Amino acid sequence: MRRTFLSANPSVLWFLLALALVTLGVTVMAEAGTISTSFVKTLGKTLCLCLIAVAMDVVWGYCGILSLGHFAFFGIGGYAIGMWLMYARTEEIVALSLAAQALPPTAEEIRSAIGTQIFGVVGSSEFPLIWALADRPWLQLPMIVLLPGLLALVFGWLAFRSRVTGVYLSILTQAMTLALSLYLFQNDSGLRGNNGLSGLQNIPGLKGVGQDRISIWFFWGSAAALAVGYVFFAWIVSGKMGSVIRAIRDDEARVRFLGYHVESFKLFVFTVTAMVAGVAGALYYPQAGIINPAEIAPIASIYLAVWVAIGGRGRLYGAVIGAAFVSLLSSWFTGGGAPPVPIGFYTIHWTDWWLVLLGLSFVAVTLFFPKGIGGLFDLVQPRPVADRQGDYGPDAGAWRREEGEP
Repeated sequence: MRRTFLSANPSVLWFLLALALVTLGVTVMAEAGTISTSFVKTLGKTLCLCLIAVAMDVVWGYCGILSLGHFAFFGIGGYAIGMWLMYARTEEIVALSLAAQALPPTAEEIRSAIGTQIFGVVGSSEFPLIWALADRPWLQLPMIVLLPGLLALVFGWLAFRSRVTGVYLSILTQAMTLALSLYLFQNDSGLRGNNGLSGLQNIPGLKGVGQDRISIWFFWGSAAALAVGYVFFAWIVSGKMGSVIRAIRDDEARVRFLGYHVESFKLFVFTVTAMVAGVAGALYYPQAGIINPAEIAPIASIYLAVWVAIGGRGRLYGAVIGAAFVSLLSSWFTGGGAPPVPIGFYTIHWTDWWLVLLGLSFVAVTLFFPKGIGGLFDLVQPRPVADRQGDYGPDAGAWRREEGEP
């Protein structure tokens, strides 16, 4: 009898249950005032990082493409929503300040004042072409997924059709991220250069709503996005496509020999995961309140790969565990939660040594526990019993003599 998707993937139900319990617990504690608004935002941002980690696990852990550029798609999603948020919020401020004039301002005067307010920090008042849709959210917000998807589609098509693989593909994705980051650092990029976009925590139309309420809403949105993204990717990797992309990871040449168009599968996975990364970024940066080009630096994508490796590559819940574990631990160490450790001649301040600790953890996991934290579940999960048919023999799938013995 053919099993349903959820019955064949019980880990999905367990994950959704755990996520629902965490969401409920955080909501209750936030309403009771036992956790701060800033911590709720930290948890919401952590869920967004878990979502991009799941996307990274699909493209790397399942398909074998070590992308060192997926955080660029994350940042593009943040910039896409940030342009609308900053324009709408500035428009409210400008309209309120010009309302006191004797003569009502024209639409051109309002737009010029908005441009001066936004781009005055880089010595300009003109709106660049890329801001053409910023005042129309029904057109700007779809860019959250369309822009990362288009960039991934073009880049992936050029790379995969040339059959660039392995470390060379990783270098290309890192070069793409570096080029994008360096471009955004320029003042004439149209995105305020090094200043980035700020004030993103101020949601248009919610002037009377406090950040405590907005933070809970974004936390719910982040949890919902993670749940949908997890189920979507679990559905992909559990079906026939999942078998094909795992085969591509293990032996790309053999899959191509069997008649599969490998490039199409890789391009699909690369593009879809980039679009999901854009959604994660669009939910992350309004909770962070600011985005700048440093967020898209190549080191961020390297951190993403480290999270997935620590959590357990090739298992979706491992990516979630790794991202959540490292993100929350990073907030604790770098936020002053971890006390300094005096060792006589020197005092260890964790804000200075956190990255060293993270690097050592990555090396330790790689050398001694390659399955990551998620591999701990293998200790309690019963191993499946081989159900093989055929005679004794050395061929793969045949019974071994020791298996046939009672």
